Amino acid sequence: MPQTLSDWLAHCERLHPVTIQLGLDRVQRVRERLGLQFDVPVYTVAGTNGKGSTCAMLEAILLQGGYRTAVYGSPHLVHFEERLRLNGDVVRAEVLLPHFAAVEAARQGESLTYFEFTTLAILHCIAAQPLDVVILEVGLGGRLDAVNIIDADCAIITSIDLDHMDYLGPDREAIGREKAGIMRAGRPVIVSDPVPPRSVIDHAEALGADLWRFGRDFNYAGDRQQWNWSGRGRRYNAMAYPALRGANQLINASGVLAALDAMRPRLSVPAQAVRNGLAMVELPGRFQVVPGQPALVLDVAHNPHASAVLAQNLDQMGYFPRTHAVLGAMADKDLAGLVGPLLPLVDVWYLCDLPTPRAATAEALCSVLRAARAARPAGAAPLPVEVLHCSSDPQQALDAAVKAADPTDRIVVFGSFHTIGGVLQHGLPRLGAAHVG
Repeated sequence: MPQTLSDWLAHCERLHPVTIQLGLDRVQRVRERLGLQFDVPVYTVAGTNGKGSTCAMLEAILLQGGYRTAVYGSPHLVHFEERLRLNGDVVRAEVLLPHFAAVEAARQGESLTYFEFTTLAILHCIAAQPLDVVILEVGLGGRLDAVNIIDADCAIITSIDLDHMDYLGPDREAIGREKAGIMRAGRPVIVSDPVPPRSVIDHAEALGADLWRFGRDFNYAGDRQQWNWSGRGRRYNAMAYPALRGANQLINASGVLAALDAMRPRLSVPAQAVRNGLAMVELPGRFQVVPGQPALVLDVAHNPHASAVLAQNLDQMGYFPRTHAVLGAMADKDLAGLVGPLLPLVDVWYLCDLPTPRAATAEALCSVLRAARAARPAGAAPLPVEVLHCSSDPQQALDAAVKAADPTDRIVVFGSFHTIGGVLQHGLPRLGAAHVG
């Protein structure tokens, strides 16, 4: 039997010939042998972007309300243990070990992917804790995702856009249909996408779920200083903006407040807990601005929709003489769509390899960038002079950017979770230009 968490993770990687195999039959059989169930309210969060932020805001508010929480999310940035937070703290490796052993005993030769095995182990760990509420982030899809073996008391569907199309379908309607699989009949589902695919609405209505739609059942308004939220029977006025940066976070926060409102009969949360939680929430790698010289921005934008939001947020930061971008990404992403929104903003690109076979090489990213620049339509605003650097890993790319940047510049690190994790291996970078006193 494996003795350490690293040993168990290596064991999980060897069990199945493919990384992803959608379907719940195998996972359900192991779940039944484990006797896995939750006796507290469960939030399940699916969507293309905004899932992690939504989970973090829910967690922060519920903790401020005095509730004991568990949050499961993936992937991690640096350490596997980041996938589970208990009462706001990252779980310790030794706490997870008996639950990996329990899954192995219940598996009885069943073929499980790395994600399925680790999800079952973490869910088993959660079920063993004294808790008041559980928050589960869906890994990839919805309907056939391993997390969906747990029935949601309240489902939340964030933005729907094009990503993982090899598994979820070729367009927003198909992807929305998969995400909608986390809904349960008669239970609330919060749809925070302002323009959701029709498939999401149709599934909720056919299922008889209690559908909360952004713009109909809840909404927000705000100015430069504060924002207000209104739901079916509750309002919050003159709130400070969430600690997570970016205009898109108000949409995520609106969905969170609707989810709390929908579950108020079981989880009553005072208004001050809402205000405190939104003010204190933290989540690395989501438009995370690290002060310094030069300024550093970390963002796990890894698809075109997230990249467009990142470009909007960067554009609203203020003036910087030059912007340096560090990028590493998976080869199966829409790479042209990923870099396109940032072409007008980035002066120097630092492209890096990543430590996984799925990743695009730095050279491949260079080719994508050159092609994207050449494909700009006639009459489009001129782009900065092309400057491309290739590096073997994210830290080397960041080091090159720091060396070339002036103190008043900014550096943006974005793309895969592996990219952000690569520059966080030794803690949060604090940049200080060498020629600044």
